[in-house]
Amino acid sequence: MRPSRRTLLTAATAAAASLTPTTAEARRHRRTGFENLAASGYEPLRGQRIGIVTNPTGITRDARHIVDVMHADTRVDLRAVFGPEHGFRGTAQAGGSEGRHDDPATGLPVYDTYLKSGRPLADVFTASGVDTVVFDIQDVGARFYTYIWTLYDCMEAARLAGKRFVVLDRPNPVTGRAALGPVLHKEFATFVGRQPIAQAHGMTVAELARLFNGEFLTEPVPLETVPMSGWKRSDFYDASGLPWVPPSPNMPTPETALVYSGTCLFEGTNLSEGRGTTRPFELLGAEGVDRRWAAAANELALPGVRFREAYFAPTFSKFQGKTVGGVQVHVHDRAAFDPVRTGIALLVTAKRVWSGFAWRPDNWIDKLTGSARVRTMIDAGADTDEVVAGWQEDLAAFRRMRRKYLHYR
Repeated sequence: MRPSRRTLLTAATAAAASLTPTTAEARRHRRTGFENLAASGYEPLRGQRIGIVTNPTGITRDARHIVDVMHADTRVDLRAVFGPEHGFRGTAQAGGSEGRHDDPATGLPVYDTYLKSGRPLADVFTASGVDTVVFDIQDVGARFYTYIWTLYDCMEAARLAGKRFVVLDRPNPVTGRAALGPVLHKEFATFVGRQPIAQAHGMTVAELARLFNGEFLTEPVPLETVPMSGWKRSDFYDASGLPWVPPSPNMPTPETALVYSGTCLFEGTNLSEGRGTTRPFELLGAEGVDRRWAAAANELALPGVRFREAYFAPTFSKFQGKTVGGVQVHVHDRAAFDPVRTGIALLVTAKRVWSGFAWRPDNWIDKLTGSARVRTMIDAGADTDEVVAGWQEDLAAFRRMRRKYLHYR
C-alpha cells in the first residue's frame, strides 16, 4: 500500500525538524554584544568608571534599557551617559538633541555629543570623569545615517582624552552580505559621511569601529569590541528575535531601513522622501507627479521590488498639508533587492517623467552620494546602469579594505 500524501508530508516535516533548529531555538543562541557582556559578568568593564554612548535602541531582549540594567547592577560603575542626535531617551526630532541634563530614571548625568567632535568632545569625556567609553546604538547600514559618525567622533575624542573605548555589537538590520553604492570622496566629507566608505557599507558597528581604528583615525584608540553570538551575515533583523526600537523618529520599522540607503537620496531633491507620513522613505512624491513615474520605474523590472502609484499628504516637512503624487516602494524579495540601485533608478525616472524635478540648491545630493558624479551623470542623461557603473572601481577598492575587518564570516 502506498503511503498517503499526508503521511509523506508529516515524515518530511519530522525529518527537517530533526536536522535544523526551530526559529525560536536559533534565536536563543543569538546574543547581542551587551548580552555577551552581561553574561561575562561585565568582565571588560571591571574596575573602570564607565560612560556609555547610547539612545533608545540600547535595549535588552525583554525591552529594558541597558542603562537602567547596568545602573542597577553593582558589578558596573556607571558614571555618565552620552546622548547622540535625537537624544539618549529619543525626545528630539531630526537635527536636534536633548542637551545636558540629569536622567530622571537613574539620576545619571547625560551629556550631549551631537555635532561635537575632536577636542570639544574630548573635553566632555574628560569632564565626565570616566575611564572607559562604551558605545551601544542600533545602526541601519547606510553611510549617511549619523550614528556611525557619532561612533567615529567618539573614538577620536576618546583617544584625545586618553580613554578606553568599548563597542557592544548589534545586527546590521539589512544584512552584512555586501557593500553597495558609491564610496565617499574625502572632499565631500560631512557629518553624513566622515570617511570613504560605501553608501550601504554591509558592516556591523563593531566591524566599522575596527575599520575606523585601522584605517582612518589619526592614531588608534585603545579599542575592545564585544561581538554578537549566532549572527550570520545573511540575517535580516527579524532573525535576531529583538524588538525593533526606531533608532530615529523617521525609521519606524526594519522595512524602512531596508529601503533607506537608496531612497534617502530624495532628501537631496525637491521631492518628498515621505517624512511626515507613516511610511517615510517608502513613499516618495511631489505636487504634479502622476502615475507615469510608477509605470516608468516598473518598466525597469528591478529585482525584488515593485512600485505603486501613490498619493499622500505629509503632516510635516516638504509639502506639509498638501496632497502630492508619487510612488510607494514595495519590496517583495528582500534578498534580491538592491536599495542603492533602486534609489538611482527612481531618481533617473523621476527626472525623466516630471518636468518639475530639481536638486536641492545646496547640492545636498553630493553629500549623500559622496561626490558630484551621480548628480552630474543624471543631469547629462545617463541611465541607471551607466550611473551604477561609474562607482564600481571605488567600490571594489572599499570591499577589499572592508574584508580585513569583518568579524562574522
